[in-house]
Amino acid sequence: MFTGIVEELGEVTAVETLDDACRFRLRGPVVTDGAKHGDSIAVNGVCLTVVEHDGDEFTADVMAETLKRSSLGALGVGSRVNLERPMAVGARLGGHIVQGHVDGTGEILDRKPSEHWEMVTISLPDELTRYVVEKGSITVDGISLTVVDAGPDHFTVSLIPTTLALTTLGLKQPGDPVNLEVDVVAKYVERLLGDRAQPPRRGEEAAR
Repeated sequence: MFTGIVEELGEVTAVETLDDACRFRLRGPVVTDGAKHGDSIAVNGVCLTVVEHDGDEFTADVMAETLKRSSLGALGVGSRVNLERPMAVGARLGGHIVQGHVDGTGEILDRKPSEHWEMVTISLPDELTRYVVEKGSITVDGISLTVVDAGPDHFTVSLIPTTLALTTLGLKQPGDPVNLEVDVVAKYVERLLGDRAQPPRRGEEAAR
């Protein structure tokens, strides 16, 4: 489990293309400190497993399904990535509950800088629209952000200088893809309410 508070802006140092997967080598001195084989590290919001660890670099395998559902397939040598280790039990939840399971991808549509922050507009896939609400939480490339405005096919977020300086959102331009993970609480609520709305099965009504 993650919180969406990026610890480090890392870099892809090698990409090995396999038949139905990719193996990435990434540099991140902070997140590799004390890392072990089998540990989890979120890369642009995608929970990956450490396969090898050497100094300040680690390798991780990315399966075809992950490449299909996320923007990791667009990464190349030199690409910058957001890195975060899992939250320790008892630690402060600085962002919100993030699983590292990408729900879909969006695209940077517009950036509007101002004196103290920058407003960024991101496209929103149809299947995720119902989970995104004004002032709710969303994860963009592994970053926990608050939705400023939720439209029918897009949403906006306001980025402070720290976010711009320490994450990939300070580098991405209109047209660039981003990974999106909606608030898992919204998905659970939808499922629970959906089940309650279903008519009782035969025999259940008599048992009530």
